Amino acid sequence: MIQINSVAEDLTIDPKKTKHLPALDGAKERLHLFKGNLLEEDFFYFMVEGCDGVFHAASPCFVITSNPQVELIDPALKGTLNVLGSWAKNPSVKRVVLTSSIAAIAFNGRPRALEVLWYALSKTLAEDAAWNFTKKKGIDMVTINPSMVIGPLLQPTLNTSAAAILNLINGSQTFPNSTLGWVNVKDVANAHIQAFEIPSANGRYCLVESVAHYSELVKILQEQFPTFHLPEKSVDDKPFMPTYQVSKERTKSLGLEFIPLKQSIKKTVESLKEKKLFT
Repeated sequence: MIQINSVAEDLTIDPKKTKHLPALDGAKERLHLFKGNLLEEDFFYFMVEGCDGVFHAASPCFVITSNPQVELIDPALKGTLNVLGSWAKNPSVKRVVLTSSIAAIAFNGRPRALEVLWYALSKTLAEDAAWNFTKKKGIDMVTINPSMVIGPLLQPTLNTSAAAILNLINGSQTFPNSTLGWVNVKDVANAHIQAFEIPSANGRYCLVESVAHYSELVKILQEQFPTFHLPEKSVDDKPFMPTYQVSKERTKSLGLEFIPLKQSIKKTVESLKEKKLFT
């Protein structure tokens, strides 16, 4: 029977963030929760001791920040290196699967905006440091780079990607003039498992089922929920941001069959209702 050690930042300050985990099927017998601190060096040593694999998914994900160094960059960069450092000292661990982001790829090279995109910077720095560390130590690592992750919510609280859908159906008068990649959370979870279990898995895997402008999301929502009051215009008068393509060739080796965007959007809205985040 597979045993799972899971580390949460705090198990008592905000119980809503973790109380759903012990209620999962099989959690009573297989899941062990530990209070953790991403910034504490060597803290994770005993968490990963005896484990076959490590999935590092903990990293803040939000756009607005008053202190990007403390709130985004340090937890992403130092947290990743602390987890990898603990793994490097445990010979039982065969592979680590790192949850990165499409943002760590899309915003490399020449600046694409006047303002600093702090989340993208935090993920880029963290993944770059992880690759440098693992190559130096001879560690087997695979990264999963998802785009905007939507679909059914496991937790009872709102996350950043689901909030993007909620904002469209919650009375907003305008939609963002932005084009993004979208992927279902179930596909992201499956990709992590396959990246660990398939011996030939290596490097980066970009997870994007569809690339769509927010105006396209509004059209889909209108078709699925015709009674909703949805935004009818863009936030600005500029031409719509163009769409682009992201190859799915590498993800085929993981055996993924992506859930279509329309289905993901519908499941997101239904989940928001179920969690009483939208009425």
